[in-house]
Amino acid sequence: MSAERSTADRPWWRNAVIYQVYPRSFADADGDGIGDLAGVRAQLEYLARLGVEAIWFGPWYPSPMADAGYDVADYRDVDPTFGTLAEAEALIGEAHALGIRIIIDVVPNHCSGEHPWFQAALADPAAPERDLFWFRPGKGPDGGQPPTGWTGNFGGGTWTRTTNPDGSPGDWYLHLFAPEQPDFNWDHPAVRAEFEDVLRFWLDRGADGIRIDSAALLVKDPALPEVAEGVPSPHTDRDEVHEIYRSWRRITDGYPGDRALIGEVWLPDRQRFADYLRPDELHTAFNFDFLGCPWDAAALRHSIDGTLAAHEPVGAPATWVLSNHDVTSHVTRYGRDDTSFSFAAKREGTPVDLELGRVRARAAALLSLSLPGAAYVYQGEELGLWEAEQIPPELRQDPMYARSGFVDPGRDGCRVPIPWSGAEPPFGFSPPGSADPWLPQPPEWKSLTAEAQDGDPQSMLSLYRDALAIRRSCPALGDGPLRWLDSPPGVLAFARPDGFACVVNFRPDPVELPAHQAILLTSGPLPGGRLPTDTAAWLRTH
Repeated sequence: MSAERSTADRPWWRNAVIYQVYPRSFADADGDGIGDLAGVRAQLEYLARLGVEAIWFGPWYPSPMADAGYDVADYRDVDPTFGTLAEAEALIGEAHALGIRIIIDVVPNHCSGEHPWFQAALADPAAPERDLFWFRPGKGPDGGQPPTGWTGNFGGGTWTRTTNPDGSPGDWYLHLFAPEQPDFNWDHPAVRAEFEDVLRFWLDRGADGIRIDSAALLVKDPALPEVAEGVPSPHTDRDEVHEIYRSWRRITDGYPGDRALIGEVWLPDRQRFADYLRPDELHTAFNFDFLGCPWDAAALRHSIDGTLAAHEPVGAPATWVLSNHDVTSHVTRYGRDDTSFSFAAKREGTPVDLELGRVRARAAALLSLSLPGAAYVYQGEELGLWEAEQIPPELRQDPMYARSGFVDPGRDGCRVPIPWSGAEPPFGFSPPGSADPWLPQPPEWKSLTAEAQDGDPQSMLSLYRDALAIRRSCPALGDGPLRWLDSPPGVLAFARPDGFACVVNFRPDPVELPAHQAILLTSGPLPGGRLPTDTAAWLRTH
């Protein structure tokens, strides 16, 4: 069977280039300074021209926005800030008409403190809704100490004490994130039934995929032991979580059109990660190992090999991600002395060579878009946006900033509204005369607007459009085999089927290209026909 036929027969999620829309920061149609669904609908043609095959939306649900919408008050509606449920349904239909699939975010580990279930649980210590969460008495003679000493994902503790209706101190409730995000008790059948119904609600409205936030955190050890070395975590990657996703897979398999479950699974153990991708569980999961990898040939090859080796036994496609709404922009990361990423060390304020970062980001785009599997593009990545590090403290909104004692800069710098047109903020993000964008845009972004880059064959936007056009026309790209080619140290070179090859030079000196019939695309100029440092090339070898 030819590569063309075998790739065409595979489900879309094995090959797709998926564009992440962070709704608050994509496009603001109503002028309140916050992005909305009407803004996205107005830019669907832009995304179609870019060449993406699916859009993943961050949470658009009603929410008090304690954590940018990841504190959900109602899983079956749209927050008025973003629009209406009818607009979401219209957006799905309009995207489908352009050949673009829609992936929505579901947040199952926790909800908002304003969710009706949690409000009922707070109102009455005897309410049955308490069993839907993790309410526990405190330790100590007066119950004044939290039930465990667990550390939260945003820093700080993971328990908050309630106040009884009579004003006396009450039980504590668990939240692995902010206090405004109480964790569900997934041992309760009502929680499981509720989320199965939420899945059906959105699948019935045409959603093609579900991205699962914090997918490894749902199940907790009911004994609530302390975290200890050498024993399974009491709150992360519990074996029992897999039955939840097997039940979800049965639901998605019952719908037409290859609906997909996509997990946010942050785990250091590749085998434990791959367990989520067994044939009866999730379809794909985000590849954070590759995202956090430094700009280094040996490290990236190790990450690529490890990723493919972990996915192969379970028959799942890999995914390749360079940036998202939680991590420092890779243009900025690649311009630092330390080009890796970790949540523990965002290194805001350290020296950055943005031009070096831009050159490397262009090469990284061609690398990631030619690896086997699906690829993700975070909004603004195609414009070469760097991390906005000059946000005044009083305008920062990410709870990570406050909960770290104002030490961790948080994630606002990668969430700044993207620039569309014009020479000064808001760069066409909002209509003229609108409120200021919810986060300030760097004035230097005037050279990075979509308008400024459109039609410039050397721009980052043109590079992405060209790369995605080639990827669509080349059936060997996307899901399928990879074979490493002989290359000098510091050079990554690999072949895909049907005579496609990718070469990336990490060495300080230019190198000769492998034998080829044609150069399909390069991330930068080739002086003298040689591949310079920090440059990638796509080749046709036969």
